[in-house]
Amino acid sequence: MTSPHLDQWTLSDHNYRRSEVTAFVGSGDVVWQRVAQEVLLWKIKTASGFLVDPPGPVSPGDRVVVTARLGGLTVVEPVQVIDVVQEPARSGFSYRTMPGHPVDGEEAFFVHRRGEEVHLTVRSLTRAASRQPWRRLFPLLLIAQRLVRRRYLRALR
Repeated sequence: MTSPHLDQWTLSDHNYRRSEVTAFVGSGDVVWQRVAQEVLLWKIKTASGFLVDPPGPVSPGDRVVVTARLGGLTVVEPVQVIDVVQEPARSGFSYRTMPGHPVDGEEAFFVHRRGEEVHLTVRSLTRAASRQPWRRLFPLLLIAQRLVRRRYLRALR
């Protein structure tokens, strides 16, 4: 649904909150080669303060547990990798949330080149999880999601 392989993100399911943010990462081949690899090794998540288990390169179908720790609170986020893109000017992946995740949806992280410039794009589709307590906490999770997106945009610099 988040289409990391497409330049233009087409209309999505209206039952989800949609977000797309892009940030400049750097310029040139050295930057491109570094971030094109790092994004496929979960660096976008780990450099933003998350743990990823098992660590390693993303692969379609992989089920991974992402863990966030905030103070004394631990939040477990099971996800499944949906799509992986490795092209000369685009590298990244998308995952969907699994039961037990605080929200229901999909997220994509990809780096892409525009001439010499390298950019990171984060796309997400989010709605409230079906189970409590997460369903009740959804408004707070949307605020947390905005804060985490800022971390993502700085993660590969």
